[in-house]
Amino acid sequence: MASNHRYEVTVTWTGNRGGGTSDYRSYDRDHEVTAGDKPALPGSSDPAFRGDAARWNPEELLVASLSQCHMLWYLHLCAADGIVVTDYRDVASGTMAQTPDGGGRFTEVTLRPEVSVAEPGMAERAAALHTRANELCFIARSVNFPVHHEPTIR
Repeated sequence: MASNHRYEVTVTWTGNRGGGTSDYRSYDRDHEVTAGDKPALPGSSDPAFRGDAARWNPEELLVASLSQCHMLWYLHLCAADGIVVTDYRDVASGTMAQTPDGGGRFTEVTLRPEVSVAEPGMAERAAALHTRANELCFIARSVNFPVHHEPTIR
């Protein structure tokens, strides 16, 4: 069943201190990401690039998107296979290499899901489903760098 899904967000820059972008240090990187009636997501650039550490940066959001997508596929696969997940937590990390021209790219992301299952007999099957979740994850299939998995099953 092939179909297309469209996603629309609005990104609004809120960092004009009055002088616009008259020079590199004259403006904030603050912005808001909105979609429909959902609460606004406060964004900025990474603090290494003059951003506000209290706001989400695009790099964190990319890592979060990979983690969320993997978790949602994983939970679906577990439910379909009769594996009862009682807790799920992922401490994910990503590595971005900056290039001499100031650009950069992600070189890898590692997901570290900590999963609790209802019965010890479910643990082996639960661990195996991480591979399939990665194969199905829309976001993981869309990136050009490896997404590694280091799951722990309890």
